[in-house]
Amino acid sequence: MTDPQTPGRRRTTTMAAALAAVLALTATACGDDGTAAAGEEGSGKGTITFWDNNGGVRTAVWQEIIKDFEAENPGIDVTYVPVPSEDVQSKYDTAIAGGGLPDVGGVGAAYLANIVAQDALEPVGDRIEGSALKGKLVPTMVASVKAAGGRGDEMYSVPTSASNGTLYYRTDLFAAAGLDAPTTWAKFYTAAAKLTDAGRNRFGYTIRGGAGSIAQALDAMYGQSGITSFWNADRTRTTVDDPKNVAALEKYAGLFKTATPEADVNNDFKKMVAQFDTGTIGMLSHNLGSYTDHVKALGKDKFRGIPNPVGDNGTRVQVSNPVDGLGLFKSSKNKAAAWKFIEFAVSHESNSKWNESAGAIPANTQAAADPWVNEAEATKLGAQALTDGSTRIVELPYYLPDWNKISKADNEPNFQKVLLGVMTAKEFLTTLAEQLNEAQAEWNERNKA
Repeated sequence: MTDPQTPGRRRTTTMAAALAAVLALTATACGDDGTAAAGEEGSGKGTITFWDNNGGVRTAVWQEIIKDFEAENPGIDVTYVPVPSEDVQSKYDTAIAGGGLPDVGGVGAAYLANIVAQDALEPVGDRIEGSALKGKLVPTMVASVKAAGGRGDEMYSVPTSASNGTLYYRTDLFAAAGLDAPTTWAKFYTAAAKLTDAGRNRFGYTIRGGAGSIAQALDAMYGQSGITSFWNADRTRTTVDDPKNVAALEKYAGLFKTATPEADVNNDFKKMVAQFDTGTIGMLSHNLGSYTDHVKALGKDKFRGIPNPVGDNGTRVQVSNPVDGLGLFKSSKNKAAAWKFIEFAVSHESNSKWNESAGAIPANTQAAADPWVNEAEATKLGAQALTDGSTRIVELPYYLPDWNKISKADNEPNFQKVLLGVMTAKEFLTTLAEQLNEAQAEWNERNKA
């Protein structure tokens, strides 16, 4: 499973911890075996290092792609470093400060602006124009990484995949209870209540209270309120604390312990997915990345993955999910070989292979047209929802360098307080709004004409 909603954790650390992290990663970073003396582009041969930003989850498919690449490029060796998604931004921050960045790294849009602001990534727009990838990338994903980078029309990562919000539900449990599919929020709440029998350890829903909770809570919140913009008209104040959003979050958080397990307060996506796959929980909100895990655990007949519920007015509203991509780091001494690897990884065959393994939507247009996309129902429905006009997308401000810090380190603990009843939804959203408005004001000031 993969989790674009949990791209990394930016946090302050002690000097000792920072040095330890740098030493741990430097041994395999910035590949250069002495053959890359031809300038910053390097010789196009030798060893390069790749950091997988969802290490351990997609390791097998990346190792297969690397094996294929090395067979086609016998003069290049790729050192693979798996970095868990919850740690990746802190690893990048530590390596930027102390040295030891890789040549190529997985970079999610949610923390792209932070890395760009530290001047660590090489622009890739011109390289794409001069490569086999020209005209082969899904335009909406290109637009997404451009916006997330926060530097106008320049690109600082090559998109690889997209994964929108998905509501998974147990079709066998729904059928036994005589419930309709949870295609509307009203049906969702009805099912959450009816499928819950705490005495028998059965629950209608599993909520995300730990790492990655904020984006998922915002998704449910905007989906119910029907508000379709993250900012007001002049983009100076956020809508997160709109009264409609406050009411929606109160209702959503009210599921905790009434229709969810009490342990959900600490759920990250791995615990949540495992709980759904091995237990008797009726519904799970995640993204396309866990689809293949559900198939392996349950088979295709016991569950479905559908787009998020529609509101009372018949419109589906979802928050944007960060597009994942590959970045070329400025500190690389062998950019020529590193770029070859990126080209290969985002080529038709490799991009299709990776996304089929993850159940995500490919960034390569040829891969996006491959038969498996229509055969994987959740991926097919997710792609349709984004292209058939049925869904309004609330664009989260990934371009703010502090977005990941605000949405994770600053407010995940506060959301847990909401679930536990020691902070109100209004207090939580007021605090979040104040931080966002301040970050947006700083952004507007830096970027005014």
